[in-house]
Amino acid sequence: MDKTRPIVIIKKKGGHAGHHGGAWKVAYADFVTAMMALFIVLWLLNTSKKIQEAVAGYFKDPAGWSKKIGSNMTGAGDNFILTRDNMPKLKDQLQATIRQMDDFEKLKSHIEMTVTAEGLRIELTESPAGTFFDNGSAKLNADGQELLVMLARELAKIPNRVSIEGHTDSRPYAASANYGNWELSADRANAARRLMQANGVRSDQVTQVRGFADQRLRKPEDPFDASNRRISLVVQYLVKNDEDESGSNVSTETKQDTAEHTARKAESPVTKK
Repeated sequence: MDKTRPIVIIKKKGGHAGHHGGAWKVAYADFVTAMMALFIVLWLLNTSKKIQEAVAGYFKDPAGWSKKIGSNMTGAGDNFILTRDNMPKLKDQLQATIRQMDDFEKLKSHIEMTVTAEGLRIELTESPAGTFFDNGSAKLNADGQELLVMLARELAKIPNRVSIEGHTDSRPYAASANYGNWELSADRANAARRLMQANGVRSDQVTQVRGFADQRLRKPEDPFDASNRRISLVVQYLVKNDEDESGSNVSTETKQDTAEHTARKAESPVTKK
């Protein structure tokens, strides 16, 4: 008789602890959110002051009405308001941008920026062979298009208004021609406006397009000089409110007109530049 005891295998089913629900998921989500916020804060601490101000401005005014915002109709995070105090800052930025042009060395003597009573005046002068426009035409050449596109993209970042002027020398067209310096100066200014608005400048940012023909010569002593043929972009000062420094009520338009009058008065027709 086989007295070997049978081998008995006992399997125990392990019991589970009570159901804990989804509370751990909520805690984990909170932890991930906190970590993400921490990384964002660390990133912001290492960004420029302008970006920090832009982000802060967005949370203070998500609708986008504050003067320094992170998201507005221009889409620029480094917007700033240009007043008389910081207009030279824009001048430096634009000059740095223009230096990136391939033909900058050839064109630099034909680009002049001056802070005036009106604002920042950008003068693009012509050479006898034509610098930015084809001779006798309102058609922009490659250099003119490249420069105006670069300027448009920079000026689109600011809320300041821009006026565009066209000027010619005193060389007349043929008497029989149904076209003259008045038409040419206005057409060139308008051509610059169209290109700049197609490349970022807002439709309401250009306040004036003016053609002066040969009435405001750059070199009055030499009215036929090619540098008298030019277009001028004037970035106007932006007044923060309707009150001037003395506290009296003065509209923005009145101040701009006064500044323009002052600038024109300072330009004597016999002053050499």
